[in-house]
Amino acid sequence: MTYQPPTGGRDLFPVDVAQKRWIEDRIEAVFQRWSYQRIITSTVENMDTLMAGGAIRQSEVIELNSRGERLGLRPELTASIARAAVTRISNYPQRLYYHANVFRRSSTGSQGGQQEAYQAGVELLGASGALADVEVLLIMSDCLQALGVANWHLLLSEASLTGSLLAPFPSSVRDQVKVAIAALDRVALETLPLSDDLQALALTIMDLRGEPRSVLTQVSQLELSDQQRQSVNDLKNLVDLLENTLTDNSPQLVLDLSLMQTFEYYTGVVFEAVVRTEHTCEVVGQGGRYDNLLSLFHPEHKTYPGVGFVLNGETLQQILLPNLPTMVAESDWLVVPTTTAAAAAAITHAQTLRQSETLTRVELSLDPDVSADKLRQYATERKVAKIAWVSEQGDVNVENLTP
Repeated sequence: MTYQPPTGGRDLFPVDVAQKRWIEDRIEAVFQRWSYQRIITSTVENMDTLMAGGAIRQSEVIELNSRGERLGLRPELTASIARAAVTRISNYPQRLYYHANVFRRSSTGSQGGQQEAYQAGVELLGASGALADVEVLLIMSDCLQALGVANWHLLLSEASLTGSLLAPFPSSVRDQVKVAIAALDRVALETLPLSDDLQALALTIMDLRGEPRSVLTQVSQLELSDQQRQSVNDLKNLVDLLENTLTDNSPQLVLDLSLMQTFEYYTGVVFEAVVRTEHTCEVVGQGGRYDNLLSLFHPEHKTYPGVGFVLNGETLQQILLPNLPTMVAESDWLVVPTTTAAAAAAITHAQTLRQSETLTRVELSLDPDVSADKLRQYATERKVAKIAWVSEQGDVNVENLTP
């Protein structure tokens, strides 16, 4: 019998881990430069937590057998962080970040059939307004710049505005309209049982996508309520602030009111980072504002605003593959006892090397019967820098293998 990982799971070998760490280290450095602190939440959550705010369908949660509790593996981190924050934190704003694995069941699996994925992201809790939104967007931009991601677009939308534009549609078809607009499926919209006016409105919403100033002008010409006009003004202020702070290496900014995140808890700006590759476009990050989510977990239903984003580790790894490490870290030393009796002296010398103030990778030769030539060949193939031949008396002969 051949044992394999479960459906939707995979094993990460040393090179995979080295590539994953390469990405995580650069992202984490950006998070810390913006003064965000790491938070680690439970992998297992109560189902009530996972379902709060409409973040996920129950059918997509990997549920666990438990005694009397309905538990599941977290499919995302925002709800878990919101739950943790309101139970333990009393001073705001809080700047938090995470690196974590998430789990999701679906007919095809997340990440192209994979049910376990790796994410990194930030949550800015207790801050509202354009400045907070821009901070989170600039952090995401800095992360992608630190990774060397090129040719990407930042898509912006506004959840409450788009939601209110969909309000005139009958509830019986509203979800279908929303799905068709999000998929840019003009054929589906034209076949839905809608009046001419509503079909025209649906097509208009789907086409509200492009250069921000042009889209804002188009939206302003619609028949809008006072609240909708306020949302448009908020979007304009956000675009102004972004355009004044993004650098020459920053992404192309696209205002796309057809962008609709699947999570229902978003209340304000929503966004995606989209990378154009040779054959397709990949979403490497997404996020938005959620000003009501924390109240769902607070014992007195007190609310705090929040905004955050997540970067998709596997997608980034595939896009960056040509630039990622192709081997694990090389050893600096191979320590070899010259005789069986020299083992203790060799172990002591290896420990001394490892205690250097700078990281020193030291391997110990474990088989005293291997010839010197084979040891040199092994060290050369592994790109070990030096061999230390240690005698029983503790004498050390250093052989340099690198030019």
